[in-house]
Amino acid sequence: MIKRYTSPEMGAIWTEENEFRTMLKVEILACEAMNKLGFVPDDALKDIQTKSDFRLERIHEIEAVTNHDIISFVTTVGEYVGDASKYIHKGLTSSDVKDTALGVMMKQAADILLELLKKFHVVLRRRAAEHKYTVMIGRTHGIHAEPMTLGLKFALWMDETERNIRRLEEARETVAVGKLSGAVGTYSNIDPFVEQYVCEKLEIKPVKLATQVVQRDRHAYFLSTLAIIGCSLDKMATEIRNLQRTDIREVEEYFAPGQKGSSAMPHKRNPITCEKVSGLARLLRGNAVAAMENVALWHERDISHSSVERVILPDSTIALDHMLRKFTNIIDKLLVYPDAMIANMNKTGGLIFSQNLLTALVGKGVLREDAYKWVQRNAMARWLQGADFKTNVEMDEDIKKYLAVEEIEACFDPQPMLKNIDLIMARFGL
Repeated sequence: MIKRYTSPEMGAIWTEENEFRTMLKVEILACEAMNKLGFVPDDALKDIQTKSDFRLERIHEIEAVTNHDIISFVTTVGEYVGDASKYIHKGLTSSDVKDTALGVMMKQAADILLELLKKFHVVLRRRAAEHKYTVMIGRTHGIHAEPMTLGLKFALWMDETERNIRRLEEARETVAVGKLSGAVGTYSNIDPFVEQYVCEKLEIKPVKLATQVVQRDRHAYFLSTLAIIGCSLDKMATEIRNLQRTDIREVEEYFAPGQKGSSAMPHKRNPITCEKVSGLARLLRGNAVAAMENVALWHERDISHSSVERVILPDSTIALDHMLRKFTNIIDKLLVYPDAMIANMNKTGGLIFSQNLLTALVGKGVLREDAYKWVQRNAMARWLQGADFKTNVEMDEDIKKYLAVEEIEACFDPQPMLKNIDLIMARFGL
């Protein structure tokens, strides 16, 4: 995953080097806070601030003996700092450092994803305005229903993206937290000021209460939000895949010069990137379930969540980063075929105007049940025998009693059915 899909910015967050660098910030800031409280001498703090460092290779070497990554990390830093290292990690437990650093890293990842979501929204908005009046058939259950416009489809996706932005902003605030409250969250060997100071410097919030760990409902919420965003992209990608089908072909992924669609069939133009997006959405949904499994820990604190998060947090943020970049490009360059949209809309020979006829007849005083039966029998003749729907309607004795030819003709005009496009689009400032 990391080698193939990572953007440099997102990938850098989840490197082992960055994780330990972030934990080192937590340790140094904690020493600064304890210095203010009089527990760490000035000269010791200076050594800690200027000498603290580590090498991953040395951490791994020590960990091979200790089988504990945080102890190995602190020991390695101590080798650089010297005597003043006795103040590092004083009163802290491993999760104080790791969970606080993780809060910073999740916040950084969320910031990147929010920026990508907002760029995606801009592209959707442009395409919605561009195709505000591009008429196409709306489908329900996969069957032709009534006319709509492609602009409405883009606006629908834009609206959903706005909700996803709000969701991710809330999820970001939920996970951008830290705790430095000791082994069971009681501040037994550390002053609460240290937690407040460190979190303020890291621009995250201290949790009101923790056990040894920050509670994992927060992480589950974050990963569930990423999964929901992935579901939205999956929905959009699936729609494009359907509209690109040979028998529909109303839109199409951009096909670059030199690109090939099949090793066997030179004619193929496949929606491979949309398929990739749909596939990766499954990964996000699975990871969200794993995050939910992490919520229940023994006595609200064990380490079973840690191994899971080492996989699902990098993988989910990296995958969604990739999906957003790729799908934004798909929408930006999406090929649109208005002529095919009109041809497809005419395929049913006017069946899509059946509700207009039904409504017109009811407006003339016909019982709805009777009007439905009259229109439906002519529609079924079109479906099953290929009869011309409009001609049959004009010849139907029951319908002729209530609707003149001119009134029937008016029922087959799509424009009145789109009379509220401007009203709808105005809700989005389009």
